[in-house]
Amino acid sequence: MTHNDNAIESNLPTGLAKPAIRALSGAGYLRLEQFAKLTEAEVLQITWYGPKSHGSYP
Repeated sequence: MTHNDNAIESNLPTGLAKPAIRALSGAGYLRLEQFAKLTEAEVLQITWYGPKSHGSYP
């Protein structure tokens, strides 16, 4: 694997479930600071796939 100086390195928590990391990365959120700036409405717009994701939001 080559190092790309233009690539943004992820700093999402390592304890975060892999499906959550994939969902956030797929939505373009690779840095915790990016995610922290989202409103609740924006978070709810992220597509969270998986058996535990359905119905988990009020």
